[in-house]
Amino acid sequence: MTVFDPAAFSIEPNARRLEKPWGYEVLLSPADAPYTAKLIHVRAGKRLSLQLHDTKVETQTLVAGRGLLVLEGSDGELHEIEMEPGLGYHVAVGQRHRLCAAPDEDATVFEASSAELGVTFRLEDDYARPDETEELRRTERSPR
Repeated sequence: MTVFDPAAFSIEPNARRLEKPWGYEVLLSPADAPYTAKLIHVRAGKRLSLQLHDTKVETQTLVAGRGLLVLEGSDGELHEIEMEPGLGYHVAVGQRHRLCAAPDEDATVFEASSAELGVTFRLEDDYARPDETEELRRTERSPR
């Protein structure tokens, strides 16, 4: 039988916007949750880094605009996928990927993932940012 802890219950909503060089993220889940839910808004013509995660898995869903997902296939090659609204695109641990907006239209993507632990390795980055470690993530997300 599962024992519930009413002290852990909350009726407060969560939303925290983080500005990024390509747009912004809205973190929807509590910081201590065993998962992460977020909205990723990418401005027209912008893209996230080509990256991979050493522990995190993701599912991404286009909710507005036009998005392109660059995703490594089982053949080891990168494939450009025009995202279709309402479909889930899975990103496995160690799979190279990059989210892009169309050249003429913003994209908003909902991402559900395991907790944001481990390292995000940025293989290519238009903004010359370093790999994202847990320490950098904590610093970026700490209240200012």
